[in-house]
Amino acid sequence: MPRLFTALEIPVALADELALFRGGLSGGRWIDPENYHITLRFIGDTDRHMARDISLSLAQIKRSAFTVTLAGLDYFGGDRPHAIVAKAHSASPLLELQAEQERLLRRIGLAPEPRKFTPHVTLARLRHTPPIAVADYLGNRGFLSRRFDAARFVLFSSRDSVGGGPYQIEAAYPLM
Repeated sequence: MPRLFTALEIPVALADELALFRGGLSGGRWIDPENYHITLRFIGDTDRHMARDISLSLAQIKRSAFTVTLAGLDYFGGDRPHAIVAKAHSASPLLELQAEQERLLRRIGLAPEPRKFTPHVTLARLRHTPPIAVADYLGNRGFLSRRFDAARFVLFSSRDSVGGGPYQIEAAYPLM
């Protein structure tokens, strides 16, 4: 049973730049740069028949390529931080691509995504890291805005693990 999700890949040069932010925070499990991505829609475990239907549905998407801007470092988790992320601007083309995927996947029977879409690249997963340590980490990291062109989105599969990859591309869908 594959575990699937759709995403935008992060170009190698940008992933190398983001990797420079690795380290300096206790309790952080840093994601390997080759696994950086912006998740558009988490799908989860599926059987082969549903995976085929998902792939066929996603192939219907015909959208233009667009630029994604990473705006800064942040964290998720409030008083119990669980991830360090590079946040992406919620530009219209990105939001529209994600919303179209959501509509198509619901149409073939997938449950709605319960979480609000917040575009980001996860850099580290945190465990038992105090909020003050996260604040110190973020306060000491200068982050200049970075951009990349999204020319395609992909359907990834992952093995059942504790996040962070490795991920395999099952299908790629061009953005014109």
